[in-house]
Amino acid sequence: MSWGTELWDQFDNLEKHTQWGIEVLEKYIKFVKERTEIEINYAKQLRNLSKKYQTKKNSKEEEESKYTSCKAFQNTLNEMSDYAGQHEVISENMSSQIMTELIRFVQELKQERKSNFHEGRKAQQHIETCWKQLESSKRRFERDCKEADRAQQHFEKMDADINVTKADVEKARQQAQIRHQMSDDSKGDYSSVLQKFNGEQNEHYHTHMPSIFQKLQDMEEKRIARLGESLKMYAEIDRQVIPIIGKCLDGITKSAESINEKQDSQTVIEAFKSGFEPPGDVDFEDFTQSIKRTVSDTSLTTTKADGKTDPKTPGKSRGKLWPFIKKNKLSLKLGATPEDFSNLPPEQRRKKLQQKVDELNKDIQKEIDQRDALTKMRDVYLKNPQMGDAGSVGQKLIEIGNNIEKLRVEVQKFESWLAEVEGRLPVRNDSSRRQSGLYETQNTAPVNNCAQDRESSPDGSYTEDQSQETEVKVTPTEFDDDFDDEEPLPTIGTCKALYPFDGENEGTISVSEGEILKVIEEDKGDGWTRIRRSEEEEGYVPTSYIEVYLDKNAKGQSGPSLRPSKIKEMHL
Repeated sequence: MSWGTELWDQFDNLEKHTQWGIEVLEKYIKFVKERTEIEINYAKQLRNLSKKYQTKKNSKEEEESKYTSCKAFQNTLNEMSDYAGQHEVISENMSSQIMTELIRFVQELKQERKSNFHEGRKAQQHIETCWKQLESSKRRFERDCKEADRAQQHFEKMDADINVTKADVEKARQQAQIRHQMSDDSKGDYSSVLQKFNGEQNEHYHTHMPSIFQKLQDMEEKRIARLGESLKMYAEIDRQVIPIIGKCLDGITKSAESINEKQDSQTVIEAFKSGFEPPGDVDFEDFTQSIKRTVSDTSLTTTKADGKTDPKTPGKSRGKLWPFIKKNKLSLKLGATPEDFSNLPPEQRRKKLQQKVDELNKDIQKEIDQRDALTKMRDVYLKNPQMGDAGSVGQKLIEIGNNIEKLRVEVQKFESWLAEVEGRLPVRNDSSRRQSGLYETQNTAPVNNCAQDRESSPDGSYTEDQSQETEVKVTPTEFDDDFDDEEPLPTIGTCKALYPFDGENEGTISVSEGEILKVIEEDKGDGWTRIRRSEEEEGYVPTSYIEVYLDKNAKGQSGPSLRPSKIKEMHL
């Protein structure tokens, strides 16, 4: 079926139809464009969602990621990020393979359609011109015939009239002959124009216009076929990423199957195991024998130096339910962690110290690798001075050497603490069970039990100075009053920061190397000095990190000490 033969008289309708076809294609292009925007936005939202729940570095979540359930969740987030990437691929392929190609194709269609209809209109104008010429020739022939007929009638009338002169009759005869000649000429011209028009019309409706209509038909069929191909490609682009999306979903399923509840339970044990033994039985104390209670050697209570209780405070025992006691509000405010992790139970302290030693050894190895690289570079510069200055590299090597020395000192310090902890982990016997009792009823203990007291401090910490274990601990009420009523301390000197300090724990303050600050409290022997930067910024820094210049005329302060290393003495 051809448009040229079947739709020979539907030129205007074909013009409207082909315009509608191009609009359909443009509508489809718009649809694909909006789909690509949806896909790219969906991918972006999926990536943001995955990033939002990713484990943050140097946070508590990073430590929790050792559990299999957390690892599975993190793997799921990674798979979702890859899943989002496939939607980005869909958007990119639809944009490049469908939208861009169709936009160019539509432009070509519009140009082709414009050219064909321009040619068709030109052909129509030509046939209309031929028709007008035919009509003009026909009217002229008709007019000449009428004029010739009137001239003939006038001649016959003049010739029959006896009153008309011969000259007038001759004149009428000549006029009739002229009109007949003009009529014959018009007839010949009309016949010629008619023959030409019929030829043009036949050419127009059977050759020229069918050719134009065929081009339009081919153009429209090409548009329809291209739309079908695009719809097929639309589905194929989605189908191409289905295997990869399936792999992402398989990865999520595999992550879910990797969850091991028993392993996570064991991880909880390793994370929170204190290393203490459960408390033993509490001995019966017979109050009917004497007012003075005799405390058995295996009792959880520790007596004062004279072996007597304080009669003034019979109901206010300074004992501590230490493995389960909550920290007082001051320690919660400070939140500081001692450098030797003495606030932790033995097992946890050992793990933290071992982790710190491993980190420092890694830092030392990095510095050594950097030193070796710079050494090679210096040797090259010495052999080829034009390549660089060996002196600048030498200065850097000195700095690295100093850093390595500082790190090794730190390693030795933490290794000594680690050796101490590993040598003091409790043994499973009756005395160790007594050492890990739930509470103490007295404030002091005999000197020969200092080691035991250090192992059974309220928060599971260890202290180097035995005298610190025999100090009288203040009650929460007394300390809280001192803390709440504390007044700003005056400046007693200045200090210069030798090394940078982060001050990440509460109660501490960060300093930069070379920074000058005010000293408001000296080191009390625990390795911390209290400094102030401004009225709103003050806190503790390690004494070894600063160089102190005290004012000789200033009086030392004896206000409440809030050093991070003293937190263990504030627990009740």
